[in-house]
Amino acid sequence: MTSRSSFLALSAAAVAAPSLASPADLTAIKMAGVPEDSATTVLYGIQSGLFKPYGLDVDMQPQHNGPSVMSGVVGSSYQIGKSSTPPLIAAFSKGLPFTIIMPAGVYDSRAPIAGLLVRSDSTVRKAADLNGKTIAVGALNDIHSLAVLAWMDKNGGDIASIKFVEIPIGEIPVAIEGGRVVAGSANEPVYSAALGNDKLRSVAHHFDGIAPRFMYTAWFTTKTYAAANPAVIKNVSAALKKAAAYVNGHHAQTADLIAKFTSLEPAQVAKMTRVEQGTTLDPKLVQPVIDAMVRYKTLAQPIDAREIMFAG
Repeated sequence: MTSRSSFLALSAAAVAAPSLASPADLTAIKMAGVPEDSATTVLYGIQSGLFKPYGLDVDMQPQHNGPSVMSGVVGSSYQIGKSSTPPLIAAFSKGLPFTIIMPAGVYDSRAPIAGLLVRSDSTVRKAADLNGKTIAVGALNDIHSLAVLAWMDKNGGDIASIKFVEIPIGEIPVAIEGGRVVAGSANEPVYSAALGNDKLRSVAHHFDGIAPRFMYTAWFTTKTYAAANPAVIKNVSAALKKAAAYVNGHHAQTADLIAKFTSLEPAQVAKMTRVEQGTTLDPKLVQPVIDAMVRYKTLAQPIDAREIMFAG
């Protein structure tokens, strides 16, 4: 699709949004998240103008990992952030007042969007081959490290013997190629880009170790902000739902958005498996993550997924 036709499609969708506010009444919302495909919903909302009829003037900033985003939300640098769900759940369990307002990315084993990478000449073929090895993840105790633990444990690996090292996801393929680590976890668009040459291969779709289907990233804010601005959060959630539905049905038209945000070529994005953008705030998509965290001792006590979800 040409850039002109893509623009017309984005504009047409924005026109279909309800007219809820004049430009003078827009509420400024700063968002942040790791540059990956589950951010495309917000990128589309900004470019198409979809947020404005909901009374929102949205800005989206990239960050290296979920904990960095969480710190920014707590410190009011951002009103809303995107994080992988495990650090968000862990922080909530320790008393930080986070609340999930909408799903961002939903993992589905029928269309895997992440994998465990090794060098093409590596002897690693199965979980046990990673015993005693160092594995790179985007952040310690995030969805990637949890998935590694779950997959290895279910497939004969010794999870007590491995070591995790924190490296920005975009730099993990280079770290593997250079021998700094034996393996690394990556999701789209880094995952397919890494497999685009002969230097790396995938050992497993290790996210399957958590569950066949679950929320791997989420849009969140603080309970304090949500309580003070319930109408704003409801409008943000409604806009995200509408934008997510569009992105899920228009991969070709939104490829340029995620390519620019991740500094990849549009042609590379066109080849990757696109993320399912979440449209429903369903606790059943979060509970498998909580259960896995308890099982692998990154969460001291189980919690009900509904406790961390915005109910306003």
